[in-house]
Amino acid sequence: MTPIALTIAGSDSSGGAGIQADLKSFAALGVYGASVITALTAQNTTGVSAIHPVPAVFVAAQIDAVFADLAVGAVKIGMVAQAETIAAIADGLARWSPRHVVLDPVMVATSGDRLLAAGAVDALKTRLFPLASLITPNLPEAAALLSEPVAGNEAAVESQGRRLLALGCRAVLIKGGHGTGAESIDYLFDGARVVALSAPRVATPNTHGTGCSLSSAIAAGLARGDELESAVRNAKAWITDAIAAADRFAVGHGHGPVHHFHKYY
Repeated sequence: MTPIALTIAGSDSSGGAGIQADLKSFAALGVYGASVITALTAQNTTGVSAIHPVPAVFVAAQIDAVFADLAVGAVKIGMVAQAETIAAIADGLARWSPRHVVLDPVMVATSGDRLLAAGAVDALKTRLFPLASLITPNLPEAAALLSEPVAGNEAAVESQGRRLLALGCRAVLIKGGHGTGAESIDYLFDGARVVALSAPRVATPNTHGTGCSLSSAIAAGLARGDELESAVRNAKAWITDAIAAADRFAVGHGHGPVHHFHKYY
């Protein structure tokens, strides 16, 4: 069987994040990618200038079209934009019951632009978290979801991870890319234990699409049949290499993209 993953996310017109990054990640890891577009963005490496949400009824139509024909092994959810879209996605997933759902709670772009309506945060937590095999917030997103300050030490990260897990998802990965120190440490919570995953912190401004790509890489691993911890470990190793290779590119004038195909050129 051909491993297939579906991304449900927004489009990045500059190609570094969102749907475009997700499909590149799937392809780089040997997985066929399908997509459901939730919003169009006018953006580049310096910021987001406009957002055009796709009507919720059309989001639902895309979901049904994909699942009616393709054997989707895993779903990645990224930018959902608004509460109506969240409801359409939740209803669609309930109809089709995919085995694996990786939810990246995208709230703010690398450039600092907000990508999720403030009033939609509760819908994200109540409608989508209970359907997720894994959620992948970074440190600021984890804090925002809990209305708390950003965790400044391991104990605070573990406390936030356990409270996020209690919202109904099956596992939580709090990403340490926004932290400090020589190591970037991610923490995986699965309800039974906490696994710390470290990698050297790469000094580069070219990190556009990092979160999208990591969550997509995890979904790709799950679509191939990997267990969750293996999928997360392999995805972290891959994204670390993609960030390290980002400076091979000269793309844009802001936060450039990571190098999804660093193994090939």
